[in-house]
Amino acid sequence: MAYFTILKRRYLVVAGFLFSIFWLAYITITPNSQAALPMAVGGQALPSLADMVEKAIPAVVNIATSSRIKVQENPLMSDPFFRRFFDLKREDKKQKFRENKSLGSGVIVDAKKGLVLTNYHVIKKADKITVTLNDGRIVRAEIVGVDPETDVGVLRLLNHSGLTALPLGNSNILRVGDFAVAIGNPFGLGQTVTSGIISALRRKGLGLEGYEDFIQTDASINPGNSGGALVNLRGELIGINTAILARGGGNVGIGFAIPIEMAQSIMSQLVEYGEVRRGLLGVRAQDLTAELAAAFGLRIREGAVITRAVIGSAADKAGLTAGDIIIQANDRKIHDSADLRNVIGLSRIGERVSLVYIRNGKRKEVTVVVREPTRARINGHEIDRRFNGSVLETASEKKKNEGVEVMSVKYGSLAWQAGLREKDVILSVNRLLVTNFEELKNAVSKDKRQMLINIQRGEERLFMLVR
Repeated sequence: MAYFTILKRRYLVVAGFLFSIFWLAYITITPNSQAALPMAVGGQALPSLADMVEKAIPAVVNIATSSRIKVQENPLMSDPFFRRFFDLKREDKKQKFRENKSLGSGVIVDAKKGLVLTNYHVIKKADKITVTLNDGRIVRAEIVGVDPETDVGVLRLLNHSGLTALPLGNSNILRVGDFAVAIGNPFGLGQTVTSGIISALRRKGLGLEGYEDFIQTDASINPGNSGGALVNLRGELIGINTAILARGGGNVGIGFAIPIEMAQSIMSQLVEYGEVRRGLLGVRAQDLTAELAAAFGLRIREGAVITRAVIGSAADKAGLTAGDIIIQANDRKIHDSADLRNVIGLSRIGERVSLVYIRNGKRKEVTVVVREPTRARINGHEIDRRFNGSVLETASEKKKNEGVEVMSVKYGSLAWQAGLREKDVILSVNRLLVTNFEELKNAVSKDKRQMLINIQRGEERLFMLVR
């Protein structure tokens, strides 16, 4: 009897163990069980970007370019003595080229005209451009126009049909913390979607482009994403992905996109003229700092302080003068001098710009008409015989440097012997700043025996003493 009791208990234990296994398996594989991933929370379906991405991704294309680059030959190979000494055979003197290929992304913004918005550096010096659509079609493209200053380029697809364009959003209403999605062709892998948020707005001073007003995002952007789309959760284009900040070349969560408002403004001119026709205000400006604001007796801490209004310029004709502090342009708040430069640089010649400024503590308003830049050019000997052999030109306002630019220098001339070289920018002579020919001539006349010239050469500034 005791034996049967023990056996019964063993059967009950085994049966209980098997029942537990079957029950665990049941609740694991049953869709409606509590252990399964819920399809909804609190009666609401889980969020997904799939629907938006499905609509947006056909408008993002992959761009492949190829260009022929001249192969630089070693100078010794052209030396007859060197070739004869080493018994080298004479090769064909035809210029040799090598093919350079690159990959990037683009966004279809006009399906009817086949217009694609991308980065300038993606299609720079391209001899052949092919665009791969999301459905696998490969289409040839031609360049409509480019603007290196903002890194914007526009392509036109040839023999296109059945295209999908991405609707444009409004980058002016973006806020830090808004969700953003990047679509592009990283590392040539093909269409890739990453998500993140807007990390910062109006990023500038990065030294990436001439005009900077970047959207910063932590949505992963990698090489090959350039020219791709940055969209909001409605699938609207809010930016063109253009650069990353990474020491190792990979993504670290700091990417930059050109705001669509800026890109669209540039694109309209490229489509209409094939180039960007920028106007000038005719002022030099600096940032309003806390110290300057205190000196001016102001409570505001942001703005662009005019340090000089060029005589005869649009600013001069509108009555603006040194000491005026511009705080608003075309209803846009001006935080610093870079903001003012961006607004004017994106304005067309002849366009009216409404400015709000502070003068002697009082708020004033004025409307200026952006004018076409005037670039006078003269031979250097008209300034002084020591500049003989050079051609000088007043530096463009769009450049970072002020002064008088050396356009060319004849080898062996007095200007050459003085040390001037092509693309030098003369900033001062005998410690007097120069921004035009009249100021240069006046500075030179201060001391006929010698000239202490301060020039900008590339990224360096240096002094030269000319006797």
